[in-house]
Amino acid sequence: MKNPIPNSVRGIIIGTWIAGLVWLENRRALRAVHTSKLRRDVRNLVIAVPAGGVMQALELPIAFKLAELAQRKKWGILRRLPLPPVVAGAVGILLLDYTLYWWHFLTHRVPFLWRFHQVHHLDQEMDATTALRFHFGEITISVAFRAAQIIVIGPTPTTVAFWQVFLFLCILFHHSNVRLPLALERRIARIVITPRLHGIHHSIAPEEVNSNWSSGFSIWDLLHATLRTETPQHTLTLGVRGFLGGSEDTICKALLFPFHIPGEPPEYNQVQVRQSFDALA
Repeated sequence: MKNPIPNSVRGIIIGTWIAGLVWLENRRALRAVHTSKLRRDVRNLVIAVPAGGVMQALELPIAFKLAELAQRKKWGILRRLPLPPVVAGAVGILLLDYTLYWWHFLTHRVPFLWRFHQVHHLDQEMDATTALRFHFGEITISVAFRAAQIIVIGPTPTTVAFWQVFLFLCILFHHSNVRLPLALERRIARIVITPRLHGIHHSIAPEEVNSNWSSGFSIWDLLHATLRTETPQHTLTLGVRGFLGGSEDTICKALLFPFHIPGEPPEYNQVQVRQSFDALA
């Protein structure tokens, strides 16, 4: 089944969003830039190419095919609820986003998944291109989880399409190096994850990387007491502990990283934290 949102429309929306974020990054940087941005951007984009290929060739077709099948077979939670289509669509987006919170948690706790996810965290500076630098192995593995999401939840193909666009815009936004007015970001953070919130998640400190796991809506971290807001950006060291020299973060080494360096997931701190959005620093 084809994507319910035409590629041309998706391209205009996402392309405009990326252009706006890059423009803001160059004028209102949240964190200091210490290395060549051009070199980092090229590296991140090249790493992203095979992952994007897997997404287009495997994840998207399977997701839409399963969503269509779920409607015909009446699979999933949503098919059991007598909801108007618009409400069912909204609930579907919330459930897809909530279950993604747990997938992100698993990529940090299951050693095999962390092998691939740590390639994303190896980037020692964050901007919009970091949102794209996922290892193709992680995207391939995630197809099974995406299939399970759709079978259990039962969203329509249109709901899946809208959620994917929303999610992609959110991921680009919260990885971006954009300094928003603090009062404005505190308001936005009550709805979706922001650059300051996700910057904390990319820290090497266990108590920081084990927080702010939401990808879209920030409510999930608030509900599960994993919301951390009080860490100033200038105190963060971004990256993966033990790999801060930068020599591992070349295109070839990053792509081969999961196959010869297993890596241990970040030390897990189970202390709950539910800090206030008003304390976002």
